[in-house]
Amino acid sequence: MSLVFDHVTLGQRVMFSSGHAAENLATEVDRLGADRVMVIASRSEHSVAPDVARNIDVALFHDDLAPHVPVAKAEKARTAAVQNAIDLLVCIGGGSTIGMAKAVALTTGLPIVAVPTTYAGSEATNVWGLTETARKTTGVDDTVLPATVVYDAQLTLSLPVELSIASGLNAMAHCIDSMWAPRADPINRALASEAIRSLAEGLPAIKTDPHDVTGREQTLYGAYLSAVAFGSAGSGLHHKICHVLGGAYDLPHAQIHATVLPYVLAFNAPMSPEAERRIAAAFGTGTASAGLNGLRNVLDAPRALKDYGFDESAIPEAVSLILPVVPASNPRPVTSADLEALLRAAHSGETPGGN
Repeated sequence: MSLVFDHVTLGQRVMFSSGHAAENLATEVDRLGADRVMVIASRSEHSVAPDVARNIDVALFHDDLAPHVPVAKAEKARTAAVQNAIDLLVCIGGGSTIGMAKAVALTTGLPIVAVPTTYAGSEATNVWGLTETARKTTGVDDTVLPATVVYDAQLTLSLPVELSIASGLNAMAHCIDSMWAPRADPINRALASEAIRSLAEGLPAIKTDPHDVTGREQTLYGAYLSAVAFGSAGSGLHHKICHVLGGAYDLPHAQIHATVLPYVLAFNAPMSPEAERRIAAAFGTGTASAGLNGLRNVLDAPRALKDYGFDESAIPEAVSLILPVVPASNPRPVTSADLEALLRAAHSGETPGGN
């Protein structure tokens, strides 16, 4: 069979060096010629953001953030950026922080320098998301892709182990969804395979020793690769499910991804032999589900949607919201009954895939 594909690689500078975030950020601000910088960082990052930004002139600090980027908060941040004549956005934090910077960039066209402190991966994609009236809308626009990402594993040391695991498994979801997303191709699958291997190595190291920078670096590296694959491949079934759950029911982003992922894998893998083989090989196990479930057991990963406030009575409504956005490219046809069974299993936390 001939190898035929159409791949797009997004243009972005990546600076990866533990302990050098402040210096690398200053280098990029100077290179981009920015005069008025807006630093976006949550209140929980107040102990980190000023130190990372210590070598640059900051015109405005903005910390009014919330998960899933509510439209009203995005509008407030955009207005602040315009009123203060901002010419560069610097976001220091996790997915919600980077998501806010993207929301501002979407309508202002301002460039972004992202300094991640979690393993969310949003910094390496051109995907944006906004939530209004309990519905999350996502889109793709190159305007929101950060011009530069400054990675420093030391900035993740303060991330608690439980959240590190959830965030790392969110990155794992990028990998696995990239195997069968609408624009999946051999390059995406290769990147995703290496990311799975790196995350499967790094996350247990964090669990064993949260202060081990080597484990943090491996996880951060894997998270970046996973996001690059996801940014090119697009959103698959897993992300469509989680975007609905997060936006409609205000559920915690990373934990929901970590919880739902094994159920989607168990549902899709039997109908996608090549993806199954690649994922299993990356884990070094006989099957893809065995690899993911084994890692989750080691990590004591999030187990059940009921633990994060998702009420079983909401499942029929969730199914009705998810079904219309299921990608046509999914390797297995998806029915309402399939989604209901998947969500009920994820709600209760029963072990998916029989492993």
